[in-house]
Amino acid sequence: MKRSLRAAVCSVAVTGLALGLTACSEAVDQVDKAVDETYEVTYEVTGENVDSIEFHGGGGKAMDPKIESVSKPELPWKKTVTLRGIMPAAVMPVAADPEGSRITCKIIHKGKVIEEQSAGGLVTAGGCTAESPVAG
Repeated sequence: MKRSLRAAVCSVAVTGLALGLTACSEAVDQVDKAVDETYEVTYEVTGENVDSIEFHGGGGKAMDPKIESVSKPELPWKKTVTLRGIMPAAVMPVAADPEGSRITCKIIHKGKVIEEQSAGGLVTAGGCTAESPVAG
C-alpha cells in the first residue's frame, strides 16, 4: 500500500514539475517576444524659448536608452520614433528664459496621448515619460 501511494505522489510531483517548467518556459517566451517587439510613438513639444529637447530615440538598451538631443528647436516640435521592447518613451524639453517660459510635452501612441506634462518658470524642464505599451 505504501509503495503505490509513494508511486502516485511521485507521479503527481513529476507531472507538476513538468507543468511548472512548461509555464515558466512560456513566460520566458513571452518576455523574449515582448523585448523584440517594436512600437512607435510621436513626441510633441510646444511652448516658447525652448533651448533643447532630449528624447529616447530608439537606440541603446531597454534599461539604458541612447539619449538624442536637438538644440534650439523650432516650435511646435514633433518627432516620431520607433522604440523596442520595454524601453520607455521619454522626452525632456528644457528652457532657461529670464522672462519665464511655459512648456508642454506629449507622448502619443496610436493616436492616443499616453502622457502629457506642462511646466513654467524661469528655468523649466517639462519632461514626459511613459511606460512601454509592450510591457503593459
